[in-house]
Amino acid sequence: MEALIPVINKLQDVFNTVGADIIQLPQIAVVGTQSSGKSSVLESLVGRDLLPRGTGIVTRRPLILQLVHLAAEDRRKTGEENGVESEEWGKFLHTKNKIYTDFDDIRQEIEAETERISGNNKGISDEPIHLKIFSPHVVNLTLVDLPGITKVPVGDQPKDIEIQIRDLILKHISNPNCIILAVTAANTDMATSEALKVAREVDPDGRRTLAVITKLDLMDAGTDAMDVLMGRVIPVKLGIIGVVNRSQLDINNKKSVADAIRDEYAFLQKKYPSLANRNGTKYLARTLNRLLMHHIRDCLPELKTRINVLAAQYQSLLSSYGEPVEDKSATLLQLITKFATEYCNTIEGTAKYIETTELCGGARICYIFHETFGRTLESVDPLGGLTTIDVLTAIRNATGPRPALFVPEVSFELLVKRQVKRLEEPSLRCVELVHEEMQRIIQHCSNYSTQELLRFPKLHDAIVEVVTSLLRKRLPVTNEMVHNLVAIELAYINTKHPDFADACGLMNNNIEEQRRNRMRELPSAVPRDKVTKVSAFIHSSESSICRLVTSACLLLSCPQGAGAQGDQEAGTGNWRGMLKASKEDWTSEERTKHQSSLPASPQKGHAVNLLDVPVPVSRKLSAREQRDCEVIERLIKSYFLIVRKNIQDSVPKAVMHFLVNHVKDSLQSELVGQLYKSLLLDDLLTESEDMAQRRNEAADMLKALQKASQIIAEIRETHLW
Repeated sequence: MEALIPVINKLQDVFNTVGADIIQLPQIAVVGTQSSGKSSVLESLVGRDLLPRGTGIVTRRPLILQLVHLAAEDRRKTGEENGVESEEWGKFLHTKNKIYTDFDDIRQEIEAETERISGNNKGISDEPIHLKIFSPHVVNLTLVDLPGITKVPVGDQPKDIEIQIRDLILKHISNPNCIILAVTAANTDMATSEALKVAREVDPDGRRTLAVITKLDLMDAGTDAMDVLMGRVIPVKLGIIGVVNRSQLDINNKKSVADAIRDEYAFLQKKYPSLANRNGTKYLARTLNRLLMHHIRDCLPELKTRINVLAAQYQSLLSSYGEPVEDKSATLLQLITKFATEYCNTIEGTAKYIETTELCGGARICYIFHETFGRTLESVDPLGGLTTIDVLTAIRNATGPRPALFVPEVSFELLVKRQVKRLEEPSLRCVELVHEEMQRIIQHCSNYSTQELLRFPKLHDAIVEVVTSLLRKRLPVTNEMVHNLVAIELAYINTKHPDFADACGLMNNNIEEQRRNRMRELPSAVPRDKVTKVSAFIHSSESSICRLVTSACLLLSCPQGAGAQGDQEAGTGNWRGMLKASKEDWTSEERTKHQSSLPASPQKGHAVNLLDVPVPVSRKLSAREQRDCEVIERLIKSYFLIVRKNIQDSVPKAVMHFLVNHVKDSLQSELVGQLYKSLLLDDLLTESEDMAQRRNEAADMLKALQKASQIIAEIRETHLW
């Protein structure tokens, strides 16, 4: 198991070169309040003076300290490789291969590097310093020395220094693979320990927290730390270990760490004889070594899986960035062809990346044709915006100055054209929706289908511009065709249309049936030969619509029943009523009504303006007027449904031919013609500024992950136990 810690050190070296924290490696983080003795504990573990010392905040950047144990044979071999004759030396990551054999130089380099990043104003930084110590007097360990917890800003420190330090500590100890070394001074109450409080926030079960009690020799006279070291005050699962560090006076007097460890052992034997073998710096080093090895063993399977997964992800990411362009001409043609193919495939529904959250491409166009456009046309009322008064007015306007004996056919054409014209707006809206969807397909292809285009933003913009321009050119042509489809329907009202003739025939049969029924009920005053002549005139008419409206007129002339009186209101009674009964036949009541409807007689001295036309007021329609309007409305509805069916069928066909299929067929040739030019090659295939950098970063990370995977693969199962 001793081989596990060097493996983790190698992994740290690998990932430190790429400056990434994507892998959470097992390590030991030292946490404690300011001046609680954290750095002194680390120096005791190393056995040398190598860390900056003093009062106030000294550690202002995380220090990742890797201790590498060297046996005699390994020391000679490693010393020869590095050209070092000393048995102990150190190396910093930021100074590359520079070897430090003087530990005073190491301390000065730490101070200089701290000031270089954090400045001179007692501020802190989360950028770590990496130091590796090679020595035969250390055990294999990886420790992280963190800034001490403070409460009050001192000097030029920012006001939120407490929050900054707390966030920095939590960033390191939140790693589930990190063992927390909570350092607390013995001359303070352990219940007020900030280190244990912070540790419990991220490790409530205490499974990875080890408590260290420093300054055992500075406790008040008459008190001891027996209860604390036995775990009676606050129990800690991994244990509580007491140590005695050098005082500031000892440091000033250049007291060596070896002498301090001997004095510590003597103090423990004298003050805590029963606990001496389970406390002290040497026991702490062995305990940390053992904990770290077991912790690494537990984390290794998950670590291996994580590295393999990340390696696969970065391999895919690197592939998406593509290789640097060598043959620009071939690359450009390939990208244009691929985009055009993907665009057409998206319309056809055979694209590689199929959208699952919403309709896209050809499916969306189909939905527009048959759902959006179809339902919109079906919702158009054949008689919408057309009142009975409008119909009646059209009938009267079509007759001119002469009273109408029959319903004029011109009124039907006038009104039906007005209704058919209403189909043009939804048809043009259908073209607009399809155009918008084909515009959206461009973005879909850019995002999902051709990731390579993201490498070349200028090429992407140029392709979007060419396709948008092509769609823009086809839009007026398609709109013109759809407009013509409606104009064609308006140009000729085909009353001989089979479907319209069937509808007219059905209506004619109904009216004929009613006419025959009423013929039987005609009073004897009406000569039947006249009715026969009129009927013959109706059937001799060439136009089916003329026959229909004339039959309706004949029906209007028939009495309501056999018991009806001969003299009824004009237009609702017998033949005499139809032929405008003379005033002599009017009743006194009718004559009164007629006179009241006339303008007042001009009085003497009053001028009359003959151009004044009485404004028509709403009134109840006569039976004839009502039936005339009903006939026209039925004819309009019948013909409108025929035209709507034609439009619903022909508009999608026109859109597909003039817009969709034309763009599909000419897209690639348009792109090649506009973009495949030697003068544009260099400009179009210019990568985005950060693309090369991201490709290099991904390549470095992939290389590091592959190396890490290789390092872990070298571990044999026998090393784990």
